[in-house]
Amino acid sequence: MESEIVPKITKMTVSGKKQSMGFEVPCVIAEENGHANTPQKGLSAEDAGVASGVPEAVSKSTLSQVMQVSEEQNTVPTPVRKSGKTKPQIDVKAELEKRQGGKQLLNLVVIGHVDAGKSTLMGHLLYLLGNVNKRTMHKYEQESKKAGKASFAYAWVLDETGEERERGVTMDVGMTKFETKTKVITLMDAPGHKDFIPNMITGAAQADVAVLVVDASRGEFEAGFETGGQTREHGLLVRSLGVTQLAVAVNKMDQVNWQQERFQEVTSKLGQFLKQAGFKESDVAYIPTSGLGGENLVTRGQISDLTQWYKGKCLLEQIDSFKPPQRSVDKPFRLCVADVFKDQGSGFCVTGKIEAGYIQVGERLLAMPPNETCTAKGITLHDEPVDWAAAGDHVTLTLTGMDIIKINVGCVYCDPKEPIKVCTRFRARVLIFNIEVPITKGFPVLLHYQTVSEPATIRRLLSVLHKSTGEVTKSKPKFLSKGQNALIELQTQRPVALELYKDFKELGRFMLRYSGSTIAAGVVTEIKE
Repeated sequence: MESEIVPKITKMTVSGKKQSMGFEVPCVIAEENGHANTPQKGLSAEDAGVASGVPEAVSKSTLSQVMQVSEEQNTVPTPVRKSGKTKPQIDVKAELEKRQGGKQLLNLVVIGHVDAGKSTLMGHLLYLLGNVNKRTMHKYEQESKKAGKASFAYAWVLDETGEERERGVTMDVGMTKFETKTKVITLMDAPGHKDFIPNMITGAAQADVAVLVVDASRGEFEAGFETGGQTREHGLLVRSLGVTQLAVAVNKMDQVNWQQERFQEVTSKLGQFLKQAGFKESDVAYIPTSGLGGENLVTRGQISDLTQWYKGKCLLEQIDSFKPPQRSVDKPFRLCVADVFKDQGSGFCVTGKIEAGYIQVGERLLAMPPNETCTAKGITLHDEPVDWAAAGDHVTLTLTGMDIIKINVGCVYCDPKEPIKVCTRFRARVLIFNIEVPITKGFPVLLHYQTVSEPATIRRLLSVLHKSTGEVTKSKPKFLSKGQNALIELQTQRPVALELYKDFKELGRFMLRYSGSTIAAGVVTEIKE
């Protein structure tokens, strides 16, 4: 009986009204069940208010809500948290191995200057792998000829909207999946145009590895690489967002007749820069390709001009040889919302990459900042319904029990027992990129974090740090100039859900942009309130 009543109470409390049902009782129950294990759910409302930095009235309702949720799960005798309400316990690690048939999951983002040929390269790769059937491809070829863009046929595999096709520019992040010998790859084709960098950041924040496409034809590479080009900015961005392995596809090599000199010129310039950006030389591979001709994508190049000097891997082999990163499956569940849409039937759907932990159908989730709980009714992975999903997966969740209006892109879904912290002020260690104007106190910036972009201001400049040792070289500086490493305090307009970098690497990184260019990358060191 109790289990029927409790959800109703939960629903009542969710609406934020303080019920007169005294929240001490659930606390006691929760404590007996060994649920008061995190310091954040202190037993008094004041402590909780201090710990989570929510105003006290809210914290009371949250607290009772959290307690009720845990109570609700405990009415069914569950031995370990891992099991869902009815399902037998799933050993996620073993299941992960099983599900992929031994194939590991990898999220790949394709980046580079506008018109370097990213979509064409990837579209052709997918076509050669047989992910696009001949009929569709033929249709694209006919249509693109009609539109007077014959060379864009392969790009249309990934650029689906009319506007993208008309302008011949990728705007949003296109997503597909394909398989190599040992991996299942989620491919994200990011836009290269300067105006769409926020979309590109969203794509890169969800990636583990990257393919940087550069245009080898004369003048084009220089245009993308010199100041104002996107090659540099994209390189810096993915590195600051935690991508460590990079394949550089030196594209359009057929336009320079596969000259070795040109290839070496491009790689030496890039190599120097990528080393400064913080990539290890061993983690960067250079591959000469032709996106339109399809050379050296899936099979090694056959053209004699190429084979006489290049003996290395083709693009697909290189992607296959990337090492998948460590997934934090053991940490509490976190998912950053990349998209929200209404589904037919009850509830609504959110998509995003699970950054940490795992989820099963029927689990309760807490959305922050809105501070609302809901239930995961269904999980979809690569368009197939699944019972569970774990860190590293790109999933679509169908949720019930909360209003779609309250959720926007950038909310974080988390485990109600171990919620993510929400704040408007936090301290961070940042690295300043090449900037024209020195950064002073009160400087307005755009904070890009996971899938969020929030207006923020720099509240205080605390200290300048030594680059390698991290010692304070100067405290309370008047301004920050390029290349400096500093500790600052940021204030956002609306609350954002953040984690400390030391606890969750993926959720503690962010970028700062100002008037259309990226000025700094940073990691969260301390959450104020």
